[in-house]
Amino acid sequence: MKKIRNILMSLATAGLLLSCNNTNKGAEEADYQVIPLPAEITTAQGNPFVLSGSTKIIFPEGNEKMQRNAEFLASYLEENTGVKPAITSATSDKNAIVLELGLQNENPEAYQVTVSENMITVKGASEAGVFYGIQTLRKSTPVSNGNVSYAPATINDQPRFAYRGMMLDVARHFEPVEFVKKYIDILALHNINRFHWHLTDDQGWRIEIKKYPKLTQIGSQRKETVIGRNTGEYDGKSHGGFYTQDEIKDIVKYAADRYITVVPEVDLPGHMLAALAAYPEYGCTGGPYEVATSWGVFDDVLCPGKDTTFVFLEDVLTEVMELFPSKYIHIGGDESPKVRWEQCPDCQKRIKELGLKDGKHKKEFYLQSYVTARIEKFLNDHGRSIIGWDEILEGELAPNATVMSWRGMSGGIEAAKMNHDVIMTPTTYCYFDYYQTQDTDNEPLAIGGYLPIDKVYSFEPAPDELTPDQKKYIIGAQANLWTEYIDTPQQVEYMILPRLAAMCEVQWTQPEKKNYQNFLKRLPRLLALYNKLGYNYATHVFDLQAKMIPNFETNSLDVELSTIDSAAIYYTLDGSEPTDQSNKYEGKFNIRENTELKAVALRENGRKSKILDEKVEVVKSTFKPVKLLTKPAPNYKSTGEGLLVDGLLGSSLNYKTGKWMGFQDEDLVALIDMLEPTEISNAEVRTAVVTGDWIFDASQISVESSNNDSIFTPVNSQKYIDAHSENWSDVVTHTLSFSPVTARYFKVTVSPTLMPAWHPGKGNRAYIFVDEIKLD
Repeated sequence: MKKIRNILMSLATAGLLLSCNNTNKGAEEADYQVIPLPAEITTAQGNPFVLSGSTKIIFPEGNEKMQRNAEFLASYLEENTGVKPAITSATSDKNAIVLELGLQNENPEAYQVTVSENMITVKGASEAGVFYGIQTLRKSTPVSNGNVSYAPATINDQPRFAYRGMMLDVARHFEPVEFVKKYIDILALHNINRFHWHLTDDQGWRIEIKKYPKLTQIGSQRKETVIGRNTGEYDGKSHGGFYTQDEIKDIVKYAADRYITVVPEVDLPGHMLAALAAYPEYGCTGGPYEVATSWGVFDDVLCPGKDTTFVFLEDVLTEVMELFPSKYIHIGGDESPKVRWEQCPDCQKRIKELGLKDGKHKKEFYLQSYVTARIEKFLNDHGRSIIGWDEILEGELAPNATVMSWRGMSGGIEAAKMNHDVIMTPTTYCYFDYYQTQDTDNEPLAIGGYLPIDKVYSFEPAPDELTPDQKKYIIGAQANLWTEYIDTPQQVEYMILPRLAAMCEVQWTQPEKKNYQNFLKRLPRLLALYNKLGYNYATHVFDLQAKMIPNFETNSLDVELSTIDSAAIYYTLDGSEPTDQSNKYEGKFNIRENTELKAVALRENGRKSKILDEKVEVVKSTFKPVKLLTKPAPNYKSTGEGLLVDGLLGSSLNYKTGKWMGFQDEDLVALIDMLEPTEISNAEVRTAVVTGDWIFDASQISVESSNNDSIFTPVNSQKYIDAHSENWSDVVTHTLSFSPVTARYFKVTVSPTLMPAWHPGKGNRAYIFVDEIKLD
């Protein structure tokens, strides 16, 4: 709670920084450079349109959707300026904002905004297109007190992707109806048109199914919740909640009014413990089961060997379809262990009847494909289509399935090459439950990972590995918020904002128009609107940023500091607190010796950024040229081999912050060039261990020396045995001491281990993560 309070206080400070209130007389000027950036903005000469108390909003008579659009626009303008124009269907040729249909464009969400002295016209290819034109006008309008002027211009715009999604998991932590509506409002502000609602999981069933009342009577309640990351300690507090069918209908309409389709997810056949707790007869063992109180993947799943299981699923999905008009029904399909199926007589009988055999995958995987295909046919027969997580590719992909690719891009690429529609949502760019700063010690507890806003912005959902025809199957992109560690509405907002601003530009704007530095210039205006709307957003974008890269030519650490707004930066190199009397940053500088760098950005009226604090530890091998002789794991290359000799240590166990490098298929083999014969008697290697994530300690570390870069002599080697019998995590420092050796080149090999019998990954090669190699 202390961290949450600190965050809220920092946001209040940011609010002061970003406030766009202006007490000067006269009208403030609109700025059409909004987020997401429109495709085309053409300015013209002439007098501006002035929003004032006499402005009217005109909509086509008899069109309820357009009338509602007009009401939205009036409300938005009042929020921003205090001026609420009257709405009418009567025509006017003076000081009017006219909403109309008839734009000739094949994209139904396309719009055109035309601004002249007497009129603003928002014209759409559909009512949805008009709504997005309204959002652009809304975000163009400054947060102000009173009149606003709009320079003559024409804006032509349409979205890149038809599916622009954001997911909210309410199964792990329930959110009240009013907040779900607020969440939908946030999506609308960012031109999102799909709300993926994760309603069921092991930890809770949140949707009323009248034919199966125990799903909510029992399945919506868990007796307690684990504290932290599966620590084995519990809070002793029950947690629950569900949405009645009337509440769901209300939310679906609320979203539809904002041109957002709610895509419900009922995860199957795994992640079903909450349902099994209510109806144990649909499991392989018959139970007893309980609603999960911890996080993870559980062996107990639905039993596809029983015909009654499919009756249950079809009954549930029938009520789901009655509540949600969405074309898509998400059926999950992820993380469904086959342990029970391998031992279940009913499942094995079903496998035999279907003639399923081991092939590329074990026959139980093909049994899941049967489940998916059977459910797909049921939904197809009712005019609906399925979306599934990329695990549905394992076995045989159901004929008409849309794949949601989360375990990287490869699943989506494979599906697109098979001519299946794909929604890209890889963890590395789209999982907003990941930390958004490297300073995780001062953040609310999160699942881990590291996803800063610039990484989100860099996401390209349609990779060049696909041909132009194959790229057509990438129908959109989506960000996800899983809520194992997110238990309040305020924290939900904090985790998605402003990263959702970056994602919406990925979804809407053509890639050639994207530019991150330009995005940062446009962002403060949107944040001012966040302030006005009371959103609890993260302010890391205002933190001082440091780029620290070893320079092998000067054998030093190059340091570059920056801020989003070019604020004045002051720094010290002795660990003392920086002030405006400290060294002023004028440009890149370098570090050659043990240093504690502290830096701060000072803004107007004495406001300052969080202090950057980095310790640099220098030994003989630091900043010396290093070459990797093996390849790191694809997703864990970090900044490259220089990381191993940059003098910077990973400050936490979060191995995704960019300060750790990971290996799995190969040993880590690094060749360090000392540049001249150098005496070394000590080698130190630091590893991060998080066995729950398949990251183990090294099994062996070896050091070799050479004077010619070709013939190496062993110096020292140590083997390590992990005696643990359960998951553990720590940063481990390994020190190898030996008689002094003088050589120019040193080769260091760090070997992963095989995971032990007690671990779910038993027999597989583990990951190793290393942040620094020190030779001294």
